[in-house]
Amino acid sequence: MLKVDDAVVRYGAITALHGVSFEVNEGEIVTLLGANGAGKSTTLRMLSGLHAPTEGRITFNGEDITRVKAHSFSKLGISHVPEGRRIFPQMTVEENLEMGAFGRRGSYSDDIDRMYGIFPILKERRKQLGGNLSGGEQQMLAIGRALMARPTLLLLDEPSMGLAPMIVDTIFRIIGEIRDSGTTVLVVEQNAAQALRLADRGYVMENGVIAFSDEAENLLHDPRVRAVYLGESID
Repeated sequence: MLKVDDAVVRYGAITALHGVSFEVNEGEIVTLLGANGAGKSTTLRMLSGLHAPTEGRITFNGEDITRVKAHSFSKLGISHVPEGRRIFPQMTVEENLEMGAFGRRGSYSDDIDRMYGIFPILKERRKQLGGNLSGGEQQMLAIGRALMARPTLLLLDEPSMGLAPMIVDTIFRIIGEIRDSGTTVLVVEQNAAQALRLADRGYVMENGVIAFSDEAENLLHDPRVRAVYLGESID
């Protein structure tokens, strides 16, 4: 579905990505792991058109999207939930969801009902301002807003950040259900254990490059991953 070949992203004199290559197959959950500054969020921003690569190529469903502008990505079938949620705090829950369908033709009431089915708490809060929601509710709203565009690929940036463990479990369960309903998922996550238990495959980023990759189950037991990302020393 998605293929990145030798992508380089520069911010002025600083090179954030150094020839990154990876792929995501339809129906998978793939995770990008790495420390702060490894290039994970830059990769997602590149994949949603916010930072075009200065070198390399990105294809989506066989189409070259390397130079596609950010406002066109939702029409391609790619939705991005950024780090920090970025909901509209002065809009109600329902208005936030409606913004996710911006630019679509026809009625989207069925989609809102579907979001309320996935996130029942949002139905209870539908008339509340987004800024008055808890962190977990805001994350659910951010994901729901992204799903309103009916993406075939969902990009998630640190969905568990700042959330209580019980809420994290709920968010990851919902991500699994989203994949099971037909949406492919690429997730950036510092909670390596949670991400690898959910994902099919994973890539580990270090200093703007893909250091290594494997099936998620193998990475979960890889001594390099366990030492650096799971807080366990190598035997």
